[in-house]
Amino acid sequence: MKTAMELNNRYNDDKVNDACGLFGMMDLSGRRFGAEEPVKAIANMHERSNGLGGGFAAYGIYPEFRNDYALHVMYLNQESKEKSEAIISNNFDVLRSEKIPVDYSAHVIRPPLMWRYFVHPKQNLLSTLTSDDFVVEQVMRINMETCGAYVFSSGKNMGVFKGVGFPEDIAAFFRLNDYEGYMWICHGRFPTNTPGWWGGAHPFNILDWTVVHNGELSSYGINRRYLEMFNYNCTMQTDTEVLAYTLDLLRRKQGIPLSVVTKILAPPLWEEIADMNPTQKRLYTTLRMSYGSLLMNGPFSIIAAHQGEMMGLTDRIKLRPLTAATLDNMLFLSSEESAIRLVAPVLDRVWSPLGGEPVVGRLKSDTERIEVIAH
Repeated sequence: MKTAMELNNRYNDDKVNDACGLFGMMDLSGRRFGAEEPVKAIANMHERSNGLGGGFAAYGIYPEFRNDYALHVMYLNQESKEKSEAIISNNFDVLRSEKIPVDYSAHVIRPPLMWRYFVHPKQNLLSTLTSDDFVVEQVMRINMETCGAYVFSSGKNMGVFKGVGFPEDIAAFFRLNDYEGYMWICHGRFPTNTPGWWGGAHPFNILDWTVVHNGELSSYGINRRYLEMFNYNCTMQTDTEVLAYTLDLLRRKQGIPLSVVTKILAPPLWEEIADMNPTQKRLYTTLRMSYGSLLMNGPFSIIAAHQGEMMGLTDRIKLRPLTAATLDNMLFLSSEESAIRLVAPVLDRVWSPLGGEPVVGRLKSDTERIEVIAH
């Protein structure tokens, strides 16, 4: 039997310097819409991936369980399912447990068993932990201890759907046309330095933080070791995982504003800091010295999301592409303008953000504008 690489990489390319493909689409009014346009847009960048990974994250898809944690779990064997369900039943009140609906006729490679659970932490077990911290602890435990189970989505009223295949095939496999959400982020993968497998596909998620990534993080080792001090364990064999955990640590646990978080991930160069006024110089020097281990070194562009917010960001010198656009209440982020134009031929505004300059869209209940943050 041919491997996934042999099936999907007919030209034997082992390095593509500008792949993968990213796409994000958010209605700032909170209106929910289906998967058709996001899938159409990411499929338009088919050549940016090679069939070794595709995925989607959608927000607002479980309104009937909006206050419950939705755990999406992939099982590589029956033993891991039994171990995981013991952990889940011992630590959570389970409101619903079910297979994630899938279409096995879709063109995907050796899919594992996909299951989802809508849960609440058992209150008597929380002790000094918040519910979010407790969920993170149990996610890490399942991923580390069960030898074949991976929680790949753990937020509220959202879900990640990912696997080995082209993005449009993953969409068909997970029957994404059955869902509606106010925000979708999408990924087509061309892995270079890490394996193509179901857990290693993008997006990466913890709680409601989700990240898709194009590029390479040469800082992965130091990023991972730093995060381990805060009990985040990387098990997905892909560098992007550290981005999701870093955002959760800095934003949720440490309460650092997103505008500052982006300057930790992609800070100004030291020579730029040297030319700043004294107040700015003090701030950015402190950030570089305090959070140097969370600097994301290497070429990257990312789209990150959590409830009510979507962000696009590139490395400081923009070695990976990112385009932003708006139309009425819609914010688009993409590796290519062509993907945006396919679903929205006429736009109010389209631009290419500067390196290290985030584009942030928030629901209108939080702010009445699309915000472009720059230092």
